[in-house]
Amino acid sequence: MHYDGTIRALVNTGPGALELLEVPRPTPGPGEALIRTLAVGICATDLHMIAGWHRTGFPAVPGHEWCGQVAEVGPGIDPSLRGAACVGDNVLTDGGEVGFEHPGGYASHFVTEAANLYRLPAGLDPCAATLAEPLAVCLRGLRKVDPPQGAALVVGDGPIGLISLALLRRTPGLRVALLGGRPSRLELARELGAEVALSYRDEPADIALRLAGAGFAAPSLVVEASGSATAADLAVATVSLGGCVLVMGDYGSAAASFAWNRLLHGEVRLVGSNTGSGAWTEAAQIVAADELPLEKLVTHRFRTDQYADALALVRDRTQSAVKVVLHW
Repeated sequence: MHYDGTIRALVNTGPGALELLEVPRPTPGPGEALIRTLAVGICATDLHMIAGWHRTGFPAVPGHEWCGQVAEVGPGIDPSLRGAACVGDNVLTDGGEVGFEHPGGYASHFVTEAANLYRLPAGLDPCAATLAEPLAVCLRGLRKVDPPQGAALVVGDGPIGLISLALLRRTPGLRVALLGGRPSRLELARELGAEVALSYRDEPADIALRLAGAGFAAPSLVVEASGSATAADLAVATVSLGGCVLVMGDYGSAAASFAWNRLLHGEVRLVGSNTGSGAWTEAAQIVAADELPLEKLVTHRFRTDQYADALALVRDRTQSAVKVVLHW
């Protein structure tokens, strides 16, 4: 890769520091494409990265939930790809990822491997299309479990939980409930098809009793997407005999404290899933066909130069934000 001119980028220059800077413009090499970023979602993982973590150093350019347009292609790539709207798998052949080890969509332009790109129809809302990445994460996770029967419970009202809810609602005859904490998100869950949307802040704390009171059988699948260790314990306690708990939250250094005999006597399957790799084709198809109301999850849109306000909104858990998106 070499550089030609400059671009703008939100650069993570140190612990907790993000600056809008002029940086060298990359040029795609063999097998690569230069993407002009149209929109990029702010993910909780970005906040961990910006704060400083073991995975990336400084300077770095976040942004793994992106939608863009192909600005240039490198040698060996079909020139007709230029101008195409796209999303793409972030995992590159060197094992690094766009938005982490490699610059991502917090830059006005970035380079990725052309083989990872998926074309989108012209005119599609790029802010909604940034949700292709968490959609792929949800699709991959749900592929790892048997199709649920009777009832399912989603724990967590963030993007992963709400997208999982929308996907589960496509299962014929399945009743889906969601457990969350913010009233505006619970209302959105109902709009997305949750038959019951419960707040963990309410009493009684026994979720199984509350589900039964709403006419729900014990869920055969619990999707734990909150990242709370307490919620993960609750998921194991709530799932039906012989059921499955799919874990897709990020728990940091937290440890579980559920009774192991619950797994033994309940014959519960515990399944973890952490990435979208392998599910991008289906995710891109769903986005391109507008099969899910992903735009409902995009609650706030900011220009990139308003990044400080956007990040403050994401950090403020008392607000109604679901997905906050920066657009270039």
